[in-house]
Amino acid sequence: MSDALSDLLARRQAGFSLERPFYTDPAIYEADLEHIFYREWLYAVPACQLTKTGAYARVTVGAYNIILVRGADGEIRAFHNSCRHRGSVLCAARDGQVAKLVCPYHQWTYDLDGRLIWARDMGPDFDPTKYSLRPVASRELCGLIYICLADTPPDFDAFADLARPYLEVHDLSRAKVAHTSSIVENGNWKLVWENNRECYHCGGTHPALCRSFPLDPEVAGVSADGSISPRLQAHFDRCEAAGAPAQFRLSGYAGQYRLARMPLQENAVSYTMDGKAAVRRNLGRVALPDAGTLLKFHYPSTWNHFLPDISITFRVTPIGPQQTEVTTTWLVDRDAVEGVDYDLTRLTEVWLATNDEDRRIVEGNQQGINSPAYLPGPYSPEQESGVEQFVDWYVRTLQRSLSPVAVAAE
Repeated sequence: MSDALSDLLARRQAGFSLERPFYTDPAIYEADLEHIFYREWLYAVPACQLTKTGAYARVTVGAYNIILVRGADGEIRAFHNSCRHRGSVLCAARDGQVAKLVCPYHQWTYDLDGRLIWARDMGPDFDPTKYSLRPVASRELCGLIYICLADTPPDFDAFADLARPYLEVHDLSRAKVAHTSSIVENGNWKLVWENNRECYHCGGTHPALCRSFPLDPEVAGVSADGSISPRLQAHFDRCEAAGAPAQFRLSGYAGQYRLARMPLQENAVSYTMDGKAAVRRNLGRVALPDAGTLLKFHYPSTWNHFLPDISITFRVTPIGPQQTEVTTTWLVDRDAVEGVDYDLTRLTEVWLATNDEDRRIVEGNQQGINSPAYLPGPYSPEQESGVEQFVDWYVRTLQRSLSPVAVAAE
């Protein structure tokens, strides 16, 4: 498959969508997992989801089952969710809270830092220090937890150093989870991303979102020459002067991550039906009510919106060649009281509707691509620059992994 995939990547036509096998072939899906999802840093959960000692969350990435748990020392760690005895799953629920990690099969018991602390009838020569849970690399960045399944993870610090000033003003250490929604879209994970990376479709598809999110392609896209319009630069400068970093930044290998604080529609300050704040008590220290939304993406697993009053994270997880889970989490200040400072329906209705509309778009896109009649079509240079940027990243990342020597020689 490697040679066939390399040939497909090499003949990719710039400015056009990918060929059919990239969205349909189970072997390419497995290659995406092996060369991207099993090697790159992935967003997992907001740290505030695990507030108490022993709180855990389970995340599945392809064949891997991972648990994240907050230890008695306050640190969040990640482990493979597999007992070191005979491999049974330790935590079956999606999330919960435990005093210790106890295997339900034979009750091998692990401390929250992964150390095996009890195993019955294993004989006098048994050494429990050799059977700690297998760790998964993890990092916390301003209240966001990332994991990496690679034995030798790629650098995380360059991204963290760039993102930290943008995120710090949102003070996610004060956040709590107001709501979480997970949906399954019957489409390849790349179609989910491609749909996210443009708003060419928004005017005819997202009536609720368009009350607040602008249709200006400069907001969703990526300028090929890196230029910024005077209007957008004025917004960046105004936010920066108020202490909220805003300047457009696209960095990482082939543009793996981006940060930019983009304006919303005129008179809109949050993602609500009337454009007004969703929560009376702000989350963070962004002084300008109309600072807009800090748009952060990090391929392949997350895009995010950070606003003065709320923060919203999105996690993209492929679960099959034509199935993708999208998990959305709304964060508010920990002292905000539901029914007093915010109404849950009002807080979530715009993005619940938008996610479902995007699901239908992605599924229709997948169904059309499944036809043998499908041929790659051209991107709009004005509206779909962000899509092309994502596809460029995907192609170059796979090529680098499949033939690192050839790519390094470019």
